Amino acid sequence: MDLPQAPVAPGGALPDAEKSLLRFTTSGSVDDGKSTLIGRLLYETNCIFEDQYAAVARTSEKRGSERVDLALLLDGLAAEREQGITIDVAYRYFQTARRKFIIADTPGHEQYTRNMVTGASTADLAIILIDARHGVLTQSRRHGFLISLLQIPHLVVAVNKMDLVDWRQDAYDAIVREYQEFSQKLDIHDITFIPLSALDGDNVTRRSDRMPWYQGQTLLHTLENVHVAADRNFVDFRFPVQTVLRPHLDFRGFAGTVASGTIRPGEEVVALPSGRASHVKSIETFDGQLAEAFAGQAVALTLEDEIDLSRGDMLVRRANLPQVATAFDATLCWMDQEPLNRRTHYVLKHTTNKVKAFVGDVRYRIDVNTLHREPAESFALNEIGRVTIRTARPVFFDPYKANRATGSFILVDPVTNRTAAAGMIRGTAREVGDVARSGQAVSHRSQNVQWEGGLIAQADWEKRNGHKGAVLWCTGYSGSGKSTVAKALVRELFAAGCQVMMLDGDNVRHGLCGDLGFSDRDRTENIRRVAETAKLFYEQGNIVVCTFISPFRADREFARAIMPAGAFHEVYVKCDLEVCRRRDPKGLYRKAEAGEIAEFTGVSSPYEAPEAPELVLETDLHAVDDLVARLRAHLREHGVTD
Repeated sequence: MDLPQAPVAPGGALPDAEKSLLRFTTSGSVDDGKSTLIGRLLYETNCIFEDQYAAVARTSEKRGSERVDLALLLDGLAAEREQGITIDVAYRYFQTARRKFIIADTPGHEQYTRNMVTGASTADLAIILIDARHGVLTQSRRHGFLISLLQIPHLVVAVNKMDLVDWRQDAYDAIVREYQEFSQKLDIHDITFIPLSALDGDNVTRRSDRMPWYQGQTLLHTLENVHVAADRNFVDFRFPVQTVLRPHLDFRGFAGTVASGTIRPGEEVVALPSGRASHVKSIETFDGQLAEAFAGQAVALTLEDEIDLSRGDMLVRRANLPQVATAFDATLCWMDQEPLNRRTHYVLKHTTNKVKAFVGDVRYRIDVNTLHREPAESFALNEIGRVTIRTARPVFFDPYKANRATGSFILVDPVTNRTAAAGMIRGTAREVGDVARSGQAVSHRSQNVQWEGGLIAQADWEKRNGHKGAVLWCTGYSGSGKSTVAKALVRELFAAGCQVMMLDGDNVRHGLCGDLGFSDRDRTENIRRVAETAKLFYEQGNIVVCTFISPFRADREFARAIMPAGAFHEVYVKCDLEVCRRRDPKGLYRKAEAGEIAEFTGVSSPYEAPEAPELVLETDLHAVDDLVARLRAHLREHGVTD
């Protein structure tokens, strides 16, 4: 049988190199005709081979069908053909004179929500099929919600099987009105409605003579002409490093795919997490150098300066930075047969980065059929909801709504290596206390007590001591060198005649905080007690040196908040986590990785690095004496000591 010729789009055919690519997905209720529609598109655009068509024709004949069932071109699994439903995501490729297409035919049943999310996650456009006989069903609404959730910018609602309602306009109009009313709840701003018959081809690639009341375009014309370039993020340059290329001593390039934005040679870039700046020297590809690279291109960047970068690091622009955090809010779609376990860790894969992660709070579960929020403690297979994710190391991200490439991630079960969940980042996690921080400093005062001021004024203490009081708060990973540097500083200050007090993490847990564990709540209480103690010593004119991991930014901000302005000096004792692991002076990392220590920072609990510390000490780059000299200079510059 000869195949029909595909209609040529206005303006004539384009060379293959100039054709743009459109990724789209189809969804609908069972037997709404998704596979038939795609089979029709493939057939009428001459994108199937004659032997494929012949095989489908034979299968259709065996089933007693009077016509060729084009849906069989898509339902590739034996189980799908036996049941007459779509189970797995089927990808197909075709092209016309104007554009190239990648289709993801996704299952419609609620049981396969995870499959639909997977297939639709990279789509530029979605087609929802609605059976003209049945109207807008619960599944039709659910599919619209998932498309909105995935931020697919363009939606086509294809009212199929118009032949079974005698091509009536009133049946079509009723569906359009109902879905338009529902779509007001969705974050989708471009919706097109098309009445069609996938079985007969009406309004698929050619305008139907049987629906003269419809004055819109065919489905194929819509697919060929929808504008998707503006939907992609060409503003925020993000280049996650995949690997370092070093074929010989004279070349060092950083290979990866431009996640978003554009870059040209000569432009300044900043490396995260180090913060080192350089300029792009060249953009290399297998076919030679490029004058510009943009989102989606796999390239290797060379820099004018020697910067230490590795897989998972990211190159960005100085004036256009991503968010950096170890805690963020996300919408999570659970994909594993095993339910979410909040007491274990997962491996978070985000761009080229891998990091241990924990699901903290489960804010709510979403009923995808009614869009209602429900309380939940965990998620089961195919359930969706909002959670807080905490990571052991900082992650560089953008909200999914602004940048799908850097706003999405997956969670992998480290034991089974199965994909446990797919997530979309909403933004940095925020608690009520982050907004109402000003009230935190007084939230722990006991009732019916009154503060008694000291018998001797702080200024008198400072006059006798010969220096002002100050609190140096040293924070960093275990093994970063906090205590080593602090002890050396204390010895020098004591030798210089200063009144100095050192509060160390291990020492206070032998008495003052001996009743506390290492949960998030206990860590917060530990820092609260230490901060209040440091304040008492400070008020007697002491230089108080505190050495605590203090992993949570909010806890350190509390310590700052209860001190007078200028008294609190946050010192970030910075050291690469791998160096800390190798040092491991007390064997704690080894025990934590063996499961002997729960909730250990850097292994099974996150560390939130300071955003604007008064001083940064890099112990993996500088000697202890040099760092102590910097601390002494800092105290002199701020008028604490002479």
